[in-house]
Amino acid sequence: MGTENRTSAAPASAPRTFSYRISQLIGFLVGARFFMALLLKFALYVSTFFLFNQEENLRQFVFDFRVHGIIFCAVLSILAGGIINQFYDVEKDHLIKPFRTRLQSFLKQKYFLYAYIILNTVSLGVAFFISYRVFLFYLLYQFLMWFYSHKLSRLLILNNLTFVALTLYPFFGMLVYYRTFSGKVMMMAAFLFLMLLMIDIIKDTLTAKADRIFGYTTIPIYFGKKTASVISVFLLISTLLVSAVILYGIGFYRIMGWYFIAGFAVILTAVFQMFRNTRNARFITLNLLRLWIFIGILAMLADGIVQKY
Repeated sequence: MGTENRTSAAPASAPRTFSYRISQLIGFLVGARFFMALLLKFALYVSTFFLFNQEENLRQFVFDFRVHGIIFCAVLSILAGGIINQFYDVEKDHLIKPFRTRLQSFLKQKYFLYAYIILNTVSLGVAFFISYRVFLFYLLYQFLMWFYSHKLSRLLILNNLTFVALTLYPFFGMLVYYRTFSGKVMMMAAFLFLMLLMIDIIKDTLTAKADRIFGYTTIPIYFGKKTASVISVFLLISTLLVSAVILYGIGFYRIMGWYFIAGFAVILTAVFQMFRNTRNARFITLNLLRLWIFIGILAMLADGIVQKY
């Protein structure tokens, strides 16, 4: 009788154990911003081959293991940066992202820190085998990611500028690797810089209450939400002007040209939403701009394929 009870209880406990492990895995992926890292990896490959790379054909690019190694180091460093950022923001995330925090709670913080050390170590190890310059490049990147999470994320204006700079840092590395310095590339970088800066400022308006509680000094807290909206509108108009310059340079008959033409409508919609000055309008604008960046990556991919093949 006792044997039967133990036998029948085993299958019931197994699913619970399996589901718990799956929850731990999902919690780790969410805590490390895994899906964001995948998106940045995709963006790095697309921009590297179709924007920075001016000489290599597809076969040469595929077998350029230095490039793959550099991007691999970037992805590992981004994952590590996501972990250390959530480690310092865990209290604020409890308030503004309860579901994500609940998922992360399946895994103890010490395991996140172990993963942070391992990811950074592997990244630096691979970088060292590529070259000492790549090693120093990613050593600085990892230090800045930690310093941003530890200190800079709480400082007025520096938090926004550092966030954008760190997001663009791997792209700057590929730009230097290929030495592709041109007006077109610089204007594309300015466009992306402005878009990311707007996204970060708008995000700060949505998390202002939590930021104030936990000692973060952001533009909406220091200057007020109305001023933050005015700054966002100014950045949107600046983005509109940069888009016009890029469109003039690449022409109207390319896929990227169509992207920037459609972008005028997107940016004007965002301006209209910001003038409404409501939480729902800011939320719509935030996700609209995020979506438009993703569409821009797809447009660059399609445009590159058409132009090269």
